[in-house]
Amino acid sequence: MYATAKDGTKLYYETAGEGGTPILFIHEFGGSYDAWEPQMSFFARRHRCITYAARGYAPSDIPADMEMYSQANAADDAVAVLDALGIEKAHIVGLSMGGFATLHFGLRTPGRALSLTVAGAGYGTERETADYFRNTSLKVADNFEKDPAGFSKIYSLGASRVQFQNKDPRGWAAFAERLSHHSAIGAANTMRGVQCRRPSFWDLDDQLKTMMVPTLVMTGDEDDHCLQPSIYLKKMLPAAGLAIFPKTGHTLNLEEPTLFNSLVSDFIAQVEQDAWKVRDPRADPGQVMRTE
Repeated sequence: MYATAKDGTKLYYETAGEGGTPILFIHEFGGSYDAWEPQMSFFARRHRCITYAARGYAPSDIPADMEMYSQANAADDAVAVLDALGIEKAHIVGLSMGGFATLHFGLRTPGRALSLTVAGAGYGTERETADYFRNTSLKVADNFEKDPAGFSKIYSLGASRVQFQNKDPRGWAAFAERLSHHSAIGAANTMRGVQCRRPSFWDLDDQLKTMMVPTLVMTGDEDDHCLQPSIYLKKMLPAAGLAIFPKTGHTLNLEEPTLFNSLVSDFIAQVEQDAWKVRDPRADPGQVMRTE
């Protein structure tokens, strides 16, 4: 089944489950719609679950024009998938690139989100590493464009991916195999158009402070360039909670599927019972101990 984005791009999606509130899963750069299988199987028991391939990822359209790839389009594409299914509001769950799309979904169309789960998001947002990230991203784009199958072997062994390999060699091998089939054009354009040009969290602080959608921020403690950005989101977003997975890298939903599912399930249950509130104003971060 396909949804149609604002600019006519076709987006492939799959669904599972018929009852309960809907959950939309948005994948990372290194994954696709099928990277959410552990979540689709688990949450479909109580929810209507949707996963889709971002533009640039087959069987969705793979535009050849890099200008058709952007952070804004990534967020709006998620809305287009909901529109195709006639869904007004959903819980939005995203990892890494999908986590950025999830956050921007909340900033751009907060009325369409029941909640946001922003997992493994932060690469390129730290000011001190921003130039390094952009330059590295351009090299990654070039490498995928030349030889996606060959370069996937290098990319899948990044500093925040080896944790997955160590814990679950079979699961990691399946992830690496899926990565090797990514489109050369789609991967390169996604890296150049979305990753390299998205704004830093630190440039969004005014918007973040007023975004009231219940949000769960998640990161691995060995996903170093997501740690501080995740803490920043916790501080800025009024209705955010933060979960840090111990001894864990970037691919949270596959590396630690049981913990991931448990935390998201509990979060969604709290949201649906109206028990996930904004931070109590008495919890003043400038106060160490109360003296009077």
